[in-house]
Amino acid sequence: MHLQHRSVLALEDGTAVHGIGLGAQQPVFGELVFNTGMTGYQEVLTDPSYAGQIVMMTYPLIGNYGIDDKHNESDHIQVRGFVVREACHKPSHRDSRMTLHQFLNNFGIPGIEDLDTRALTKKTRVSGTLRAFLIPYHEGSPPDLHTVFRELKKRPYPDSENLVATVSCKTMKHWPGPDPNAMTVLALDCGIKMNIIRNLTKFANVIQAPFDTPADEIRKLKPAGMLVSNGPGDPSHPEMLQKTVKTVKELISELPIMGICLGHQMLSLAFGGQTYKLKFGHRGGNQPVKNLKTGKCAITSQNHGFAVEATSLPSEVEVSEINVSDNTVEAIEHKELPIFSVQYHPEAAPGPWDTKSHFERFRMMMVSRGMLPK
Repeated sequence: MHLQHRSVLALEDGTAVHGIGLGAQQPVFGELVFNTGMTGYQEVLTDPSYAGQIVMMTYPLIGNYGIDDKHNESDHIQVRGFVVREACHKPSHRDSRMTLHQFLNNFGIPGIEDLDTRALTKKTRVSGTLRAFLIPYHEGSPPDLHTVFRELKKRPYPDSENLVATVSCKTMKHWPGPDPNAMTVLALDCGIKMNIIRNLTKFANVIQAPFDTPADEIRKLKPAGMLVSNGPGDPSHPEMLQKTVKTVKELISELPIMGICLGHQMLSLAFGGQTYKLKFGHRGGNQPVKNLKTGKCAITSQNHGFAVEATSLPSEVEVSEINVSDNTVEAIEHKELPIFSVQYHPEAAPGPWDTKSHFERFRMMMVSRGMLPK
């Protein structure tokens, strides 16, 4: 058992919940969101799409199989804070290298356990995503909550920042595929997960490019296609519209394109569509998605707080899949061009494998277009 300290989770509606502190002893601000996954906590912690957020797991026991570096989705923890009902301090797994507490502490991220995550999840579903402070303190000296609540109401939501700029790579990175002569895919990095790159390198050499890479620079690289990645924040943030969306718009008629999560939203914006913020978002590995052409349903892994407005899309773009729970847009495709995007994560691990075939679909689009190297 680690040396304990106390922590308080304070929400903008005046709720304050005290518990046992995990990880680093420093205060953080973020928006409180919940994830319904029973496993995959390490992937959640290291997913760049969670930048700016304090993540709460709804499953009551987290950390029971420990931490193993090979499951990281980036090179560090991306969440601002972590909330669990109970953290396991004696994990049992042959590959475990450290506990959840140690992992959080190593990257300076605070967490909290021993509180009612069920009640907090129900509150989030009713009230919507709330701004929050997670504040560690020593026994007997809690923070002045009146001051904390006043400060919370002044703070803008994290998605008012360009969060993508904080998680995207700063220079281009090259990832070798199965063969030096394989096709090249340009991955526009808005907060890309490593498992997306792993799936792409099964058939292509991958160039990971910063989110603000201009279209002319991408043309010089002569990729066979472009993937627009997942990432955090508001897809319609002014900087995203001026840079990433502008780049995608310029390349729409030139390359096969696949979008994932935030990439799906920005592709929709590039076509002239609109996006909006969901009340509490979709985060977890059990989201049902219906294909409108086949009528079949797939179970998907999701992590997003924004969605595409279906009625805003132009006639040449069709909605191909919807969320069974709330009818939100889950996939679009162009009627003529080799372009499609999905709101969910086909690369999810751990998670359902129902939609992994999208990477093969993307590969075949590039092959069909004759985009293979000569």
